[in-house]
Amino acid sequence: MERIRLALDWKPNVNHSGILAAIHHGWYKEAGIELELIDRELTQSAPQKVESGVADVGLTCIVTLASYREEKDSHPLKAIASLMQEDLSSMAVLESSGIERPAQLDGKRFAACSVGGRNPTITCLIQNDGGKGDITYIQSDRVNLYETVAENKADAIWLFKNWQGAQAEAAGVKLRHFTLGDYGVPYCYPITMFTSPAFIAEHSKTLRTFLATTAKGYAWAVVNPEKMVDILMEQVRDEHKDKAFLEIAFAATRPYFISSKTGSWGHMEPEKVNAYLKWRAEQGLSNGPLEVDEFVTNELLG
Repeated sequence: MERIRLALDWKPNVNHSGILAAIHHGWYKEAGIELELIDRELTQSAPQKVESGVADVGLTCIVTLASYREEKDSHPLKAIASLMQEDLSSMAVLESSGIERPAQLDGKRFAACSVGGRNPTITCLIQNDGGKGDITYIQSDRVNLYETVAENKADAIWLFKNWQGAQAEAAGVKLRHFTLGDYGVPYCYPITMFTSPAFIAEHSKTLRTFLATTAKGYAWAVVNPEKMVDILMEQVRDEHKDKAFLEIAFAATRPYFISSKTGSWGHMEPEKVNAYLKWRAEQGLSNGPLEVDEFVTNELLG
């Protein structure tokens, strides 16, 4: 039995559906893998866990992974799969706010759980729509971000449409979404699975088996939505054990697990990644674009 310690990007949620399905069915054990899930902790990120040896594989958004790679003396971590094929994040406002496009956000209040790394991205979103990008950034103290705009504590929020957006929908709060890609801001893959080149070199066979089993879990989840929601009801935190909410969340996520181009889970398009890395360099967010083949690989996928 080979052990893999997987550092999650957050508590178990709809994005992890295929992993949770494979655990539920015992497929990792059948494949000879003992999988240990390590929950997210505020004191140490998934990349830090992998670098320090606390975890073997981690989950994080490609934005965080790129930022981490560009830090001085950072570990050369590499993305080996993407959990979803599209960016499901967005800037959102109340439908009733009268704000119908990003340019109208100049002079408005923008809230997120953590806004520091996203400020240039949001500024570019507004500027690409003809605005100045003159917006006030505030940090939300609400667990449910949609409450921040619903209570008029902010004019706009940053969220994942398939989770916080689903929470808003379940609560009857109507939002209008502005997606980065619609305004010429490449954002790439929202959640990637990554590890170190050293772990790839030493455990490539185990990683191939792990990824194939994970892909099996995601493929199963896509064709068994009702059963997948039942599994999520068992695995998510108590405050999220709302079946109506989880049904909305899974329905919003399900279409993006499998690539429409390859018909498979996990693959990342080098051109898409390169466009994002070039954009980072153009925006002054890095010292220069990372080489795509040093940053992502599909070689371990079936």
